[in-house]
Amino acid sequence: MTQTPPPQPPVLPAATAGEVLGLIRSGQASTRGALGRATGLSRTAVNARLTALADAGLVLEGEEESATGGRPATTLVLNSAAGLVLGIAVGRSRSQLSVCALDGTELASVSLDQESGLGPDVLMPLVVRHLDRMLGELGRHGDDVRGVGMSLAGTVDPARGMSVDSPALAGWDGVALAPHLQDLTSAPLTLDNDMRVMALSQMPTARADVEPTVLEHDEALVLKASTGVGLAIVADGRLVRGHRNAAGQLGHVKVPAADGLRCRCGETGCLETVASGWALVERLRAAGDDVHHVRDLVAAAGRGNGRARAVVRESGRHIGEALAATVTVLNPRTVVVGGDMAGAFDTFSAGLREGVFSATTALAGRDLQVVPAAYGDRAGLVGCVRLALDSVLSPRAVDAALAR
Repeated sequence: MTQTPPPQPPVLPAATAGEVLGLIRSGQASTRGALGRATGLSRTAVNARLTALADAGLVLEGEEESATGGRPATTLVLNSAAGLVLGIAVGRSRSQLSVCALDGTELASVSLDQESGLGPDVLMPLVVRHLDRMLGELGRHGDDVRGVGMSLAGTVDPARGMSVDSPALAGWDGVALAPHLQDLTSAPLTLDNDMRVMALSQMPTARADVEPTVLEHDEALVLKASTGVGLAIVADGRLVRGHRNAAGQLGHVKVPAADGLRCRCGETGCLETVASGWALVERLRAAGDDVHHVRDLVAAAGRGNGRARAVVRESGRHIGEALAATVTVLNPRTVVVGGDMAGAFDTFSAGLREGVFSATTALAGRDLQVVPAAYGDRAGLVGCVRLALDSVLSPRAVDAALAR
């Protein structure tokens, strides 16, 4: 009788040079021996991959003292000086720019207050001038840039590098943004929307020296409550994009409290009309308060202005009620609050908790945490830098660059 041989374990593909770099970046393996144990590669294969990375200027070697007095081990680190990445976070009335080394260390940054409603033909040349100035002050230039990460409000098409539906940014839809940067750098542009970029800044990083972020769990909602209202969804540790990259448009969910109110998107009944920064500013200005932006509103709430505190808390409650169904369906562990409203976190989150817990199930709300976003009002900019780094230093991107 012929015996059937036992099934053999699947043969896993050998780790590539890009994957080896990923282990070095994260601190999971910093010596040749550790790389061999982590990947199962032979010493010869590890050395071949490290040679390719070193020749590309991506890895540096040094010696670490031996605790036993024997031969010191050769340590391996990412060469952070091998290039730069740029971060560009475009908002309705403020844009933030950053120049960073390849390990994410910020070398220069600037925040630009701008007139609301500027189109790309006006704003992008201004962005390029400031980035060019910062590069010059660092003694660097556009050829040193390996990648650019950029965010816009609303729905974007990452493949074409353009906005496709942004009520907050008039004149940006359908405009390719990479050509606006070509006089500065030929590095690839990676574009995403402001909500997902903010969520990216809260997620675990590849850098070994960075403190853990607030997203210690794989199931989370990242709320951006600012001029507009949006949501990023993290499920099983991954960002949910939706069929047309339009997941998370919480501000345009219809709510009874907004019945008949006209939204800036052209519809009526949207959550934004009763809970967003632009709507609250309009309400307070009509009541005689000297506020011109949601940041003014938040500052007034911080000074103890009763009317400002009341509308901030009311905004949180309306958003919480709209968010409750999502909490019930997705059962996240954490809701992260970012955007300008997070500047009045205690007041806003009190209303948010009231709205969520009054309308979700006891089970979904049992362990739910509501926490402020890491990095404060710079979370979006940090996310743009992460977007660029993840694009140019991902294993696939590194392997493709080495193949070229």
